[in-house]
Amino acid sequence: MMRQKSSVPSENRGSALWKSILQHRYLYFMLLPCIAFFIVFSYIPMGGLLLAFKEYKFNKGILGSPWVGFDYFKTFFNSYQSGQLIKNTLIISAMKLFLYLPFPIILALMFNEVRSKWFKNVSQSVMYLPHFLSWVVVVGLLQRVLAPDNGLLNQLISGMGGDGGTYFMMEPKYFYQIMFGSHLWKSIGWDSIIYMAAISGVNPDMYEAAKIDGAGKLREVWSITLPSITPTIVILFILSLGNILSAGFDQLYLLRTPGNMQLSDILDTYIIRVGLQSGQYGYATAVGMMQGLIGLVLVIVANRISRKVSDTSLW
Repeated sequence: MMRQKSSVPSENRGSALWKSILQHRYLYFMLLPCIAFFIVFSYIPMGGLLLAFKEYKFNKGILGSPWVGFDYFKTFFNSYQSGQLIKNTLIISAMKLFLYLPFPIILALMFNEVRSKWFKNVSQSVMYLPHFLSWVVVVGLLQRVLAPDNGLLNQLISGMGGDGGTYFMMEPKYFYQIMFGSHLWKSIGWDSIIYMAAISGVNPDMYEAAKIDGAGKLREVWSITLPSITPTIVILFILSLGNILSAGFDQLYLLRTPGNMQLSDILDTYIIRVGLQSGQYGYATAVGMMQGLIGLVLVIVANRISRKVSDTSLW
């Protein structure tokens, strides 16, 4: 005999849903500002992506402007600048994604081992503070520290008998060190918070069992802490892949100088230059849309691979 499937009527499911919403109505009210934020600032602006396929005319608006199809995309990839722009963006994004990844994890592990409460609070506050400084302030400090002759670093070099006239901000060979060092200093403290939260959720009984077995601190970190927070690391890594072609406009725009332009000019700065400064709104929209689509594809692919390999995924 065939077994008949027992299904809940759609009316009952709808009634249960509304009951659940009413029961947790205050949580849904707290969620409304977040939903409104994304609708206003993320979903509604998507209508502007039509500019990527139109030659924008001020007197006709977006909908009335003539269609140009994929001409802007062809123009970008045929441009002599496209290869260098994509290369610079990928190098800087890879440094911020792969090279930077272990640092906030290590910092969170270090904070977790601090037993003095006041020292932990003070050190955490010091590490979080740079996050709240704008890149304008951070780059201004860098310019003071790295200035030739009277900069702090050059004064130290000259005090030790070296040449104190190096203009570090103009030298291409120092660009990646300056870029990565400033990003690390500004972001490491804030990014370690979510890893600290994940570490705090590890079952303390596991550490007690490891101590009984004679495991030291390094063995506990390697065999218990890191495997326990691996899902968090994977999720954050997948989310970060969406910005692989967005290397950070604020920092790079302010760090650009005529000396390091060949390394610091990325897609984000190029979009601003051709869009706002040159008035090529459709062309700039097409390049920005390409960034978003590639990021979306990478997130989907990485999520699928992660789900098959480790059973950890966004959806």
